[in-house]
Amino acid sequence: MATRDMSIAETVDAVLRRWQEQGRLSGAATAAAAPESLGEGVFATVDAAVKAATVAQQRVAALSLQERDRIIGIIRRLCVENAEAWARMELEETKLGRLDHKIEKLRIIPNVLGVDAMRSEARSDAAGLCVIEHAPWGVIGMVLPVTHSIPTMASNAINVIASGNTPVFGAHPSGAGCARHALRHMNREIVRETGIANVLCTTSESTLRLAEELFQHPGIALLCVTGGPSVVKAAMKHGKRVIAAGPGNPPVVVDETADLAKAARDIIAGASFDNNLLCIGEKEVFVVASVADAFMAAMQQAGAARLDSASIERLAQAAFRFDGEGVGCGRAHLKKELVGKDVAVLAAAAGVSVPAGTPLLFGETNEDHAFVQEEQMMPFLPIVRVRDADAGIAAALRAEHGYRHTALIHSRNVETVTRMAKAMNTTLFVQNAPCSAALGTGGAGYLSFSIATPTGEGVTTPMTFTRERQISVSGALRIL
Repeated sequence: MATRDMSIAETVDAVLRRWQEQGRLSGAATAAAAPESLGEGVFATVDAAVKAATVAQQRVAALSLQERDRIIGIIRRLCVENAEAWARMELEETKLGRLDHKIEKLRIIPNVLGVDAMRSEARSDAAGLCVIEHAPWGVIGMVLPVTHSIPTMASNAINVIASGNTPVFGAHPSGAGCARHALRHMNREIVRETGIANVLCTTSESTLRLAEELFQHPGIALLCVTGGPSVVKAAMKHGKRVIAAGPGNPPVVVDETADLAKAARDIIAGASFDNNLLCIGEKEVFVVASVADAFMAAMQQAGAARLDSASIERLAQAAFRFDGEGVGCGRAHLKKELVGKDVAVLAAAAGVSVPAGTPLLFGETNEDHAFVQEEQMMPFLPIVRVRDADAGIAAALRAEHGYRHTALIHSRNVETVTRMAKAMNTTLFVQNAPCSAALGTGGAGYLSFSIATPTGEGVTTPMTFTRERQISVSGALRIL
């Protein structure tokens, strides 16, 4: 059944693309000639998608929390049941990351908070009673990243449905096919079990023009954008409220009190996950000089492969474009060719070979190196020696660039940990664990694939997508 459904979706997409290439459909003519609805939540235009989502939202908002939880349960179940097939589909389309980790990202979707996160508050005094409810916004425009297309869609859907909203998704063009396929499957099951159509909506194409239409559509009450600085900036210029999950460059400090073997294992686990595509993933390490050699030996013992300086520079030349002449000259700009690629691909670019199954490459650089200062999403980790923990914290603060996203430390000195946490002031801060601990995997956090750092909401929950509504009852309901 899944194979046949994928074929139908791909056939529709291919036909529309072929017609456009032949000049039979373009621009407004596409919307006029194609049917408004292609079925199961996929629409030819943004306007049609928003209108359908509006109808669905009225029904979802009228449901009890228990009834909304039933819809959420369908999404969770489908992500787990289809984890391998959907992960493979996403990897084949995007060419980014690792299959085993993409499967894991779908299998942990049940950890995303749903209706259990919803709450109401009440206050009373001699004047009466005040009840504070958290109401839905309506239809929410949601932009998906290419790095985690289906997991972000599922995570966001759970959050907004729990709070009585419905989403219209704008997928990244390089990850739109797999997102549409999963969305169709989810909608089909939701209709079968609840009778509500178009709870999740999207368009049959993904373009910058359609993203702009989504941003400015009057039927969109709120925007949630997960992606790079350019798409966040584009969303913010339209005057709507934006929940923005923006860039990060998470630094790690390792001091002389750390358990070096555990620190190495944790850092490798975080930095290698899905080939370092996670925005929370460890991107650079500042290690106190007195334990630097021992730490790098622990990294090798834990399975990472060390590059020498010449190999690092060859890799940098392949990974970055520089404004000036030569490696390290002028501002570095990350190329797309190596983003999310396997270790073997990076090793070849560096001119070396590594054993099969090597999870991560690493090597020593200076603080100003492009690999340290730019958010590189590939399984290579630069290591920088620093004088002491305070120097490491200062360097980490510079490398994080004020994104206030994620920072990590491996230390058993609580005072050092406290100093770094205060100095970094990041949305996520992790001690003595891999980055995944911040999102509830091996830690006390909770999962979401949208972490709103520029706009301050943090790791999103259903409450993120609500409006506070105060109901005051004067001089009544006083029983004490």
